[in-house]
Amino acid sequence: MTPPSTSHAAPAASSAAAGAQRASGAGAQAPASLASRVASLAYGSCAYLLFLGTFLYAIGFVSGLFVPATVDGGHSAPLVEALLVNGGFLALFAVQHTIMARRGFKSWWTRVVPRHLERSTFVIATCAILVPMYWQWRHIPGELWSIDGPAALFLRGVSFLGWGMVLLSSFLIDHFELFGLRQTVRHFLGLPHAGPAFRERSLYRHVRHPLMLGFLLAFWATPVMSFGHLFFAVMCTGYILVGIQIEERSLVAEHGEDYRDYQRRVPMLLPTGRRG
Repeated sequence: MTPPSTSHAAPAASSAAAGAQRASGAGAQAPASLASRVASLAYGSCAYLLFLGTFLYAIGFVSGLFVPATVDGGHSAPLVEALLVNGGFLALFAVQHTIMARRGFKSWWTRVVPRHLERSTFVIATCAILVPMYWQWRHIPGELWSIDGPAALFLRGVSFLGWGMVLLSSFLIDHFELFGLRQTVRHFLGLPHAGPAFRERSLYRHVRHPLMLGFLLAFWATPVMSFGHLFFAVMCTGYILVGIQIEERSLVAEHGEDYRDYQRRVPMLLPTGRRG
């Protein structure tokens, strides 16, 4: 649900330079066979379709609408078991994202998995955690609040606004690059790898992490805050706040003063209007 490396708002010159270096390195490799390129495209396409289904189910899972298994329901279990099972899935998700998104791990991992399949493999690993979590989620009884009427509709609207922000932010970065499909298409066409040349625009002019802000709105704006939903929202919020700090350090290391200047001008999560 929460892909890493979601704030690529450094100037396009930096991204373009990095992309040129990657492209020159990729161009030195021997061309892959047609069978290999077709297999890679099929792998990337299946990974993307798996992500799409998992993401759409996540909307229903969190909102409590459209799908049979939701964060408000789940299998009956003692409280300790519910906390351990639910917390275990969420912790595994956080660990997987934290480790697999790091540059050091990617440097090692791409010796095992071809570079053009690295992101698709990351997506599959994420779905391999989320799908069983939907299936095995344990019910935590009780509610913190339950709201009806216009206020409930308003909260529903805010939640779906959050999901819309998540989707829009992914396209502002490069949606198909973020979820691995573009890499496999370029490999199929025999084109060198090139990262997204993201520019500071739209939502990224107001907050540095609009995708994460969208998730927070989607998780917390609900007319019925069951204890199961509360547990999910608290765990995810903790991961988001910690993950942003790690991501910011990585972006500063990659882009240097360009990203520090972006940090000074644009707030992290809340659109306070601060601009240098």
